[in-house]
Amino acid sequence: MIVGDLLDLDDLAIRLAWGTPELLARQVTGISSTDLQDPARYLQPGELVLTGLVWWQPADGSGALRFATALRSAGVAALLAGEGTHGSVPERLVDACRTHGIPLLAVPAGVSFRAVTDRVYLRLWGDLRAGAQDAAAIPDTVRRELAELMHAGTAPGEVLAHAVGRLGVPDCSLVTAGGRQVASTSLPVPPATGRGDGGLPVGPQDDSPFDGWRLRPHVHEASAEPLLQGLAELLAPLAARAHAEAAARRRAAGHLLAALAGGGPADLAEPLAACGLAGSGTGPQPLVTVTARIDHGPAGGARTDDTPPGWAAHALAEALHPLAVPYAAGADPAGRAAALVAAPAEAVAERLRRARPALQTRLTGRRTLRIGIGPAAPPTSDALRAALVQARYLLDGSAAPVASTAELDSLAGLLRGIPPEVTAAFHARLLAPLAAHDRENGVSLLSTLAVFLDHDGSWARTAESLHIHVNTVHYRIRRIEELTGRNLARLQDRLDLRTALLCTPAR
Repeated sequence: MIVGDLLDLDDLAIRLAWGTPELLARQVTGISSTDLQDPARYLQPGELVLTGLVWWQPADGSGALRFATALRSAGVAALLAGEGTHGSVPERLVDACRTHGIPLLAVPAGVSFRAVTDRVYLRLWGDLRAGAQDAAAIPDTVRRELAELMHAGTAPGEVLAHAVGRLGVPDCSLVTAGGRQVASTSLPVPPATGRGDGGLPVGPQDDSPFDGWRLRPHVHEASAEPLLQGLAELLAPLAARAHAEAAARRRAAGHLLAALAGGGPADLAEPLAACGLAGSGTGPQPLVTVTARIDHGPAGGARTDDTPPGWAAHALAEALHPLAVPYAAGADPAGRAAALVAAPAEAVAERLRRARPALQTRLTGRRTLRIGIGPAAPPTSDALRAALVQARYLLDGSAAPVASTAELDSLAGLLRGIPPEVTAAFHARLLAPLAAHDRENGVSLLSTLAVFLDHDGSWARTAESLHIHVNTVHYRIRRIEELTGRNLARLQDRLDLRTALLCTPAR
């Protein structure tokens, strides 16, 4: 598809505001909507940019030039400006696009941006691939009906139901590679029978085990296979649109996470809006922080070099999508997946715990999906950055596959996030004399210390638990104090030794 193809869509009545034949011949790779003053970091080369011009103010003499400069730096193919807000395309924007060599097309008031987006995706996918052999099995009337439904922005479920009813094929579901149901024509839906479930690919298929759509018939009928193949071809624009929108959200989330890692801007309103996380009219909404990664083996194992970091971001998006709340999931600067979710922390934790087992089945070998859930935080740079640090701490330190801040309610829970090399060194530094004593004697001072602290320093209860005389307990405690240089009558020394016991290396 080239930029000039948009002028041939008579039903949209898109007009040329400025552009040369050479510029109109630019190849189009996708489309992105924005109303940010500087959207460059959220755009990809070759994209069409669709804007309602909400950002433009007539009194701002340089605003149009700044916007066009951002588009040029991103290498976009063209700008589509809606006339609904200001009644026409501002002349200053025309001049700015002429200066930077950006084709400018006017979208009349009343034309839905969704309709423009759908037509672009349809054209990018090859005009419904009408010439494909499998798509040819679909009657022309049905093909036109489906095209019209998709042009109108009809939900995938309604499009699928119409297709199944008109073609007489078995009930079907549209599912993602991660197992999430996008749409279905019957209830209850038959359970999945395995990875991929024999479904037909619909639209773009990434190498991630959590991304991409498939058309899954609920029963097998050999006679329906040509029609189902054709239907999968015709439904591709729905998947392509969802795929592009998800990719744009991940890019915006990645930029936001990078900004937070680098100190964060003073005002997060614009980056949050780009991720769909703008606050409600009642004020800023707290956001729950989530981090994830895919490890090579059991909890605490090393990450694999052959597991792309984007896989974890796709998995987070698959798990969070059914919450039906605004969220932004992407990769942080360290390559881990992270997300910000506009929902209560308890609801996020419950959803992720329920979704993880199904996502885990999509991973091969010993790969393990692990998730850390931080607290809800106000949408400020400092608060979100601190919450993300907590989520990463849980991700690195908890033995649970899905860990939340509820685990940080004890000293033992807090210590689990510290690298084992550090805790082992602390254990040895405080308790090595006791370990050396125990190796050479039949009496375990380490066990005595643990029981004494477990019984809150009670001589009598310690003696009863160890089945020894209380005077023996006094003797052993004095010996422990001599070897460690600590006074067990002092709370601080008790805490230090208790912490050292909790840092005992795993065998």
